[in-house]
Amino acid sequence: MSGVYEALKEQLAREQGAALATVVTGPAHVGAKWLLLPGQEAHGSLGEPRLEALVRADAEQALWNGDAKVYTYTLEDATYQVFIEGFAPPPTLIIVGAGHIAIPLTTFAKTLNYRVIVVDARAAFATKERFPHADELIVAWPDEVLPKLGLNPSTAVAVLTHDPKFDEPTLQVALKHNVGYVGAIGSRKTSAERAERLKQAGLSEEQVGRIHGPIGLNIGAVSPEEMALAIMAEIVATRYGKDGKAMLDWSKK
Repeated sequence: MSGVYEALKEQLAREQGAALATVVTGPAHVGAKWLLLPGQEAHGSLGEPRLEALVRADAEQALWNGDAKVYTYTLEDATYQVFIEGFAPPPTLIIVGAGHIAIPLTTFAKTLNYRVIVVDARAAFATKERFPHADELIVAWPDEVLPKLGLNPSTAVAVLTHDPKFDEPTLQVALKHNVGYVGAIGSRKTSAERAERLKQAGLSEEQVGRIHGPIGLNIGAVSPEEMALAIMAEIVATRYGKDGKAMLDWSKK
């Protein structure tokens, strides 16, 4: 058991995400613990391989969203209740394109405790003077550097370049990873035309359908600050599994 806790302690120190499952009721193995870490073999055991197979899917969700709840699993000969506690890593926002909207978006994201990475191939835009609050500034072609940034379900990618030679290769990379949010700036017409080009480039309908475009909730934003607010609101809504349109409708009641 101590090995499970040691592994959890080390994972929390690295802020990499983890999910701890504990059998709370069942015919046997009450108190057994099983620790799931992203990309690694599980630690510990629930005493029943069939139960671990059922728990895995819920644990994988919990380690990214931080949920903690009791699940009921029924095997052929027994019913178990398992408490799954998720320890999500800090969320990360990758902003592609260091334009005028990216500046207030960085500020909003940092206020909400996101780690913020700004990527732009133009050195004149991605500067510390313009982005004093960013955790990391990267001057490089976004599609080349994105795979090196540890893309995972706690990652949001906001593509603000408004230039097909930057945004489409970037979207192709982001959509091939299991990131939590992908948004791209552009009008409805631009978004539809871009979607068609991405499908012609080999992305599936499901992958292209994950793009939030036009990016941000429809709050009538005009200024860069308002646009950044709309984008950050959509990122947060998506992170917690909320429907942005439903939120807007509810606010009018």
